[in-house]
Amino acid sequence: MQTQENKPQNSLLAWIDARYPLVSTWNLHVGQYYAPKNFNFWYFFGSLALLVLVNQILTGVWLTMSFKPSAVEAFNSVEYIMRDVEWGWLIRYLHSTGASAFFIVIYLHMMRGLLYGSYKNPRELIWLIGMLLFLVLMAEAFMGYLLPWGQMSFWGAQVIISLFGAIPVIGPDLAVWIRGDFVISDATLNRFFALHVIALPLVLIILVFMHIVALHQVGSNNPDGVEIKKYKNDQGLPIDGIPFHPYYSVKDLFGTSVFLFFFAVVVFYMPEGGGYFLEKPNFEPANPLKTPDHIAPVWYFTPFYAILRAVPDKLLGVAAMGGAIAVLFAMPWLDRCKVKSIRYRGVSYKILLTMLVVSFVVLGWLGTQPATPELTKLARIFTAAYFLFFIILPFTSVSERTKPVPERVS
Repeated sequence: MQTQENKPQNSLLAWIDARYPLVSTWNLHVGQYYAPKNFNFWYFFGSLALLVLVNQILTGVWLTMSFKPSAVEAFNSVEYIMRDVEWGWLIRYLHSTGASAFFIVIYLHMMRGLLYGSYKNPRELIWLIGMLLFLVLMAEAFMGYLLPWGQMSFWGAQVIISLFGAIPVIGPDLAVWIRGDFVISDATLNRFFALHVIALPLVLIILVFMHIVALHQVGSNNPDGVEIKKYKNDQGLPIDGIPFHPYYSVKDLFGTSVFLFFFAVVVFYMPEGGGYFLEKPNFEPANPLKTPDHIAPVWYFTPFYAILRAVPDKLLGVAAMGGAIAVLFAMPWLDRCKVKSIRYRGVSYKILLTMLVVSFVVLGWLGTQPATPELTKLARIFTAAYFLFFIILPFTSVSERTKPVPERVS
């Protein structure tokens, strides 16, 4: 309930607040939301993910004003944006580079969760909503990847959609339903465009809202993994917490400034990212009669693509690729250690987490390379290492030798 001292003094603001809980909402989620006072740089990535989402929505709106969702006109409309629309090249590069930046930030945000046990009680639901966000983001990126109608867009979509055909009984019909045709065609482009610009962004925004509300319900985790709500002062405020605004809003502005500096360097000097952000074949219009020398998805899908290729059987490969994402949902129950933060966890978890990160990075690189026998063997080794993390963790985490956890944040 809003107290007298919290009521807005400005007459216009008071008029609005009497009809809409503007000030109380601000206080609840920003002004009087108490966060742990020991946040480090790993806690920049949540706000940066929100920043990149806003960038993608705004630049996407501008791009749709000139883009033609037609198999005949899509590629040429992108060229029109790049060459003839005022500042169109910048808007397009902000969007294409922003897609890669989004996944960099999200992967680091997920890494923070694994480091400090942000998926543990009472934050299991925050983790599950976050993983749903990750899934929808992958779908959003995949739909958008087809839209430029370049060679890699076309053939990458062809390969990924064909995987659904491996599902028993419903597979062939499901693949036709996703394409909207028997082959990748104008119908596919149109439905992917609709999903990319309307349906999936709406789902993303709803999930982001739910993620933040769930976070603020139980409170933020911290590098020590201790609950700050345990110790409160006479006013009922956490002793080890500080208001998010102005302390962390100012700190996030610094993090945002550093991020935007590097983001601008990439946008203005290397928007193709060495062929990883925008592949060379995508500068050629889609040609169903000409297959690129090496078909590979964009870099943020390549770890899962490498797992798919590591399995000889197509159906089992699809199952392994899906399983690699599904096991992340189970982390709150696979990790049975009572200690949250890696600062106080045993050597076994540190070794396992290092194995997971190394295997994920190596699989990402292998997914960009042609499938030679030697690299396929390597992909199988690191696929096994990836899944071993989740298989071994329930057993090692129970008997893990941990350090004493402090009562309050350090």
